[in-house]
Amino acid sequence: MSEIETRQIERMKSVLKEQRAAFDAERHRTLEERRVDLKKLEEMVKRRERDFIEAISADYGRRSAAETAIAEVGFMIADAKHARKNLPRWMSVRKKAVPMTLQPGNAYVRREPKGVVGIVSPWNYPMQLALAPLTAALAAGCRAMIKPSEYTPRTAELIRQVLGELFSESHVAVITGGPVVSEAFCSLPFDHLFYTGSTSVGRLVAKAAAENLTPVTLELGGKSPAVIAPDFDVNEAAKTIAWGKFFNAGQTCVAPDYVMLPKGREEAFAHAVLSEVRERWPDAGDNADYTSIISERHHQRLGSLVEEAREAGATVLQAEFDTAPPQGLHVFPPTLVLNPPEHIRLMQEEIFGPVLPILGHDGMSDAARFINSGDRPLALYVYAKAKDTARRFLSRTLSGGASVNIPMLHLSVPDLPFGGVGASGQGAYHGEEGFLTFTHQRAVFEAPVWHPSRLIRPPYGKMFEFFKKLQSG
Repeated sequence: MSEIETRQIERMKSVLKEQRAAFDAERHRTLEERRVDLKKLEEMVKRRERDFIEAISADYGRRSAAETAIAEVGFMIADAKHARKNLPRWMSVRKKAVPMTLQPGNAYVRREPKGVVGIVSPWNYPMQLALAPLTAALAAGCRAMIKPSEYTPRTAELIRQVLGELFSESHVAVITGGPVVSEAFCSLPFDHLFYTGSTSVGRLVAKAAAENLTPVTLELGGKSPAVIAPDFDVNEAAKTIAWGKFFNAGQTCVAPDYVMLPKGREEAFAHAVLSEVRERWPDAGDNADYTSIISERHHQRLGSLVEEAREAGATVLQAEFDTAPPQGLHVFPPTLVLNPPEHIRLMQEEIFGPVLPILGHDGMSDAARFINSGDRPLALYVYAKAKDTARRFLSRTLSGGASVNIPMLHLSVPDLPFGGVGASGQGAYHGEEGFLTFTHQRAVFEAPVWHPSRLIRPPYGKMFEFFKKLQSG
């Protein structure tokens, strides 16, 4: 462990202690105080939009400014606004019915902040996936510590700077550093730990948190399928699947990971996707709207996945670059792989890049069996003209979320919970679900000074028998 890492670890322990003391001194921030926190965050994102676009692009080498504007800046502004608008309802006490056997009395649920929470954010949407959980934590009235990814150091430093201008470290703090710092961060005794990243690291995060019995939210990933029903035009499906797959060059946790469509239509669909790629991202090698891969290591991994598929006999189609990418950029061409064998890494690992396997199915039941034979995906996309067809397919499968006839947009609906199931994650956020993630729902029963329950204390007799019959109906 380096001296810098040692200092960072000692610093975050000190910050945690400071935030705990601050929370103990102010356990319940008022509605107005929380709204002010959210408004400050919203206004900062608006004010620093250009700074975030430039920092993220610098970390990637080339990141589409439009994609950052819509998926990070625009998303965050809408998220904070939605929380401010709905916070009075979210914070309100929930009254509960009291059975006749417990009358007289009042039952209700108080929604209270959990305390000091930790947020570990990834590199693929480095601003949104740090600040969206923070929005939920601030709405819930919590204190927060954020550990951004080391793969996006400029964005991490910008987040540290702008949040430092808005909040004291006893309220919101940003901890930077590499894997050693991240490991130590996840071992801190937070009141809740929120992690977004890979499934493999998510398992380690859950183990570290378990040592402190810290509850966790794990936003992971997985192989999210897009399934095309026999009644749906493959050319129409290609238009939105291409957009969803190659947005951010496939470096999106809910991007379509692979496509299944009726056998015999694979090649026609592949050429329709390539046609869409040529129209939307002409000359992807030197196109500012086509995002680079985050690092050379990630670029090499994608290349090895495609090469393994080619050696296994799969047909590989790539959108060739008319112009070579600028030197130093890790640009990977949009790539389609037709009917790859199930055992190769391309079909076993989450791809997280602009490589799209295309498989044939023998009907929707066959496609459902294939999906159900693997881990639960984070998202599932079904394309069908008939709503009943889509809904039947959803009833046969299980995924974190789903969209019909369009990819990814379910996560942009503020009131829909976003999260995985099984290997794709646990817990959810966005909207009220995010507020509840960082909230303890405290059950309260209020009884008068004298309560009839006194009549059923030992020695048990006729009154006890009467209450027992009353209780059982």
